Amino acid sequence: MMSLDPRSPVPKHQQLREILIDLIEGEMQPEQAIPSERELSERYGVARMTVRQAVDALVIEGRLFKVAGRGTFVAKPKLDLQIRLTSYTEEMARRGMVPSSRTLVFERIPARGSIARGLEVEPGEPLIRFKRLRYADGVPMAVEQTYVVDSRVPGFADMEPPASLYSTLAEKFGLEPNWGEDSIEAIAADPDIAALLEIPVGGPVLHIERHAYTGETLLDYSVMHFRADRYKLWVPLARPSARITNPRH
Repeated sequence: MMSLDPRSPVPKHQQLREILIDLIEGEMQPEQAIPSERELSERYGVARMTVRQAVDALVIEGRLFKVAGRGTFVAKPKLDLQIRLTSYTEEMARRGMVPSSRTLVFERIPARGSIARGLEVEPGEPLIRFKRLRYADGVPMAVEQTYVVDSRVPGFADMEPPASLYSTLAEKFGLEPNWGEDSIEAIAADPDIAALLEIPVGGPVLHIERHAYTGETLLDYSVMHFRADRYKLWVPLARPSARITNPRH
């Protein structure tokens, strides 16, 4: 059993956090209860306040979760959200998970405000709004709203909502996105998003705004909210041999 080093300059709660990570990753299964505060306090010879600091840090990081009246449990591993231009269906299939969606809205609307700006069209331009709740293995993972200019996809709004938007745009309209831009920030879930994702109101979510292009033509504008307790960003980096430029600029 690992122990704390009383001579270490590292605070005891941080040492205990590292010990708990080893325990979680090496010996425990997702949704298994960790030892109680009292047990951890006695096992490692520290105050319960020290245990609470270490456990709370791991809850904030998404490695553990608490259930009132029951205890603290190991969280399921986070999925890596890779920054690349693929559909949700393709990403989940790549991970060996079963993707599914529930269509919440599929309608024509006039462009207004930030949506008009996001699609670079005049206010009042007819758009198609496609809002879906995304699942992986039956668990709600993301809320996705996509906007497409109606005139670029004639008849699309009269079809059944597609299972994969990008596949349908490519097969039916010859429009396949080949590059895009994402803007990502962490925000607190509002009541509507929290209810759909089955997380607490104010819980952390990844807010992603995406512009997808085919050549120099803006194909769609999407606003997505991913559960931060089930996703982590994975961004491969490389030193470019040439300067990277936006082909529209």
